[in-house]
Amino acid sequence: MPKNDYIVGFDIGTKKVAAIIGEITEEKKIEIIGIGTADSRGLRKGVVVNLDATVDAIKKAQEEAELMAGVEIDSAYIGISGAHIKSFNSRGVIAVSGRNKEVNREDIKRVIDQSKAVSIPPDREIIHIIPQEFVVDDQDGIKDPLGMSGIKLEVNVHIVTGAITSVQNLRTCVSRAGIEIEQIVLNQIATSASILTHDEMELGVGLIDIGGGTTEVAIFERGSLWYTSVIPIGGDNFTNDIAVGLRTPIPDAEKIKKKYGCVSGPLTNEQETIEVPTVGRGKKPRVLSRQLLADIIQPRAEEIFRLVDNDIKRMGYEKSLNSGIVLTGGTALLEGLEEVAEETFDLPVRRGDPSGIGGLVDRVSTPDYAAGVGLILYGFIQCKGKGISKDRKQGFLSKLKDWIKET
Repeated sequence: MPKNDYIVGFDIGTKKVAAIIGEITEEKKIEIIGIGTADSRGLRKGVVVNLDATVDAIKKAQEEAELMAGVEIDSAYIGISGAHIKSFNSRGVIAVSGRNKEVNREDIKRVIDQSKAVSIPPDREIIHIIPQEFVVDDQDGIKDPLGMSGIKLEVNVHIVTGAITSVQNLRTCVSRAGIEIEQIVLNQIATSASILTHDEMELGVGLIDIGGGTTEVAIFERGSLWYTSVIPIGGDNFTNDIAVGLRTPIPDAEKIKKKYGCVSGPLTNEQETIEVPTVGRGKKPRVLSRQLLADIIQPRAEEIFRLVDNDIKRMGYEKSLNSGIVLTGGTALLEGLEEVAEETFDLPVRRGDPSGIGGLVDRVSTPDYAAGVGLILYGFIQCKGKGISKDRKQGFLSKLKDWIKET
């Protein structure tokens, strides 16, 4: 739990590192007061491949956010993603131990501990154990069994694991930047906090977050997380397709994607043109049809959605998407993406923009900040009701005084 009234989130992605500082107001709401971003050059498909480059990006984003907010970042919630993330559902069963057979906190802790008594490879570590529902005797669908009477207590959980080396490399980068980790949080969980509505999560919804290096999938139903997966294709693949198809340098391809990108040919006009720089020195830029750009990147969008659709059907969750699909992540800004998704899934699709915050809303109300804002909201939920101090800026000396008082 943060030791002051600020919560910090770091979204360490393939394309950028974003640091966001949120302040807890007197009304117990979150206001964004600091934002810092830096190009991410040390990650590939969500995984750290260059420690020094990643540390530099974290520090740059940290300094920018601190300067804007006028506070120092001591600790933060850190998002994690990448193809190394694997998850599965598990179940725990215990006998209720209380004398009068009332479920107590120790019973809840024991049954959750029992649910993780499964074989996990030695090269993996557990990141999250998320209770989905409890069952007291034969009564299922219980969110909080505390105080209920019964003989047998069961729990269904979603367990998220990551490769030990990948998780440790992320910890090392954050530590070298001088930041204490409050908690490492799966990106899909963080993003859901800022994007999905309560009704969507109850009825059943699919969340698709298309980042720079990966596409992250999550399925919620009955208010709980039931499935997560990561597909190693993302916005960088669109950029590479443009670079190859238009024979233009990758930096220029990225700019063209952001400014003119459209993944649905019918949404473009034949008369619309774009200026495309040419590879090689001294060559003049070419003027090409925007429709040609759409023809190049539309197949990639269709491929991603096909892979997600096949993944969902393979796991048997296609009937859980009663509210449809929510798209987010930086690539969700591409024009026409919702239309292509609707054709693939034959479901209603909307773009998810972060909500539930105040302050510098105009700076973070786009899909590429969904995970960063979500980390703030996730941290806020974690520390709610745990006695948040109202010290506006707690430095080392005040922390030391607090520690002495507690000992």
